[in-house]
Amino acid sequence: MSQNRQTTTLMVPIDLAALVVGLAEEHEPGGFIMPHRHDAAQLIYATDGVMTVETENGAWVVPPARAVWVPAFTTHSIRMTGLVRMRTLYVEPSAAPISDSQCCVVHVSELLRACIRRFFELPPAWAESGPEARMMAVLFDELRAAPTAPLHLPMPRDPRALRAAESFRQDPSVRHSVGRWAKIAGTSERTLERLWSSEVGLTFGRWQQQARLLRALEVLASGCSVTEAALEVGFETPSSFISMFRRAFGTTPARYFRDAGP
Repeated sequence: MSQNRQTTTLMVPIDLAALVVGLAEEHEPGGFIMPHRHDAAQLIYATDGVMTVETENGAWVVPPARAVWVPAFTTHSIRMTGLVRMRTLYVEPSAAPISDSQCCVVHVSELLRACIRRFFELPPAWAESGPEARMMAVLFDELRAAPTAPLHLPMPRDPRALRAAESFRQDPSVRHSVGRWAKIAGTSERTLERLWSSEVGLTFGRWQQQARLLRALEVLASGCSVTEAALEVGFETPSSFISMFRRAFGTTPARYFRDAGP
């Protein structure tokens, strides 16, 4: 489930030192940041742990080697899985390298990761035309070129469909029929499928698969085994779970986290 995003190119020199600030935080497992918003755009990256960022439009799971871009003025919350060492760059909207109005999860290349870490070693003030500014230009170039990752779970807004969605997210191991989910939603099967198609852009079954995958990422990040993750999200055997994971991410769960790097 790929995402389209818009990037911007700065046509004139700007003082990035005045337009980008950083915040380094550490959060304990299970930590939660209440819904809030900023007048700056954010690149939120964790050197360790997994974050789940939620807005009214859905949830974005951010595992290792990924970062989430949050546009300015977007109300969002953040839930932590495992010990999370968070690095956030706050970017003045006029300088934002991504101009999309929606959140997106981007792949963090080794070069982008190195630039983010280097940013937090910079002195409080640095020259607009010095080596620090050139490093920031590389960081922005890498961010513009970063491919997005299919780690978004869109959520319906209709209260009937939302009731079913929230119930499923509480226990993604259940295997109810569409008729049973329609009863939970308080509507008919036909209406439930129509709502899902129009509001989410996926069939209900495809949405459930995405929800299971993203929940499994959180479970794996907490230190559980592949078998435990498979059972948590409703698979009878690890092999069937691994097959679905490989189809979605192009690799096995173990390799996915191992390839994330430090």
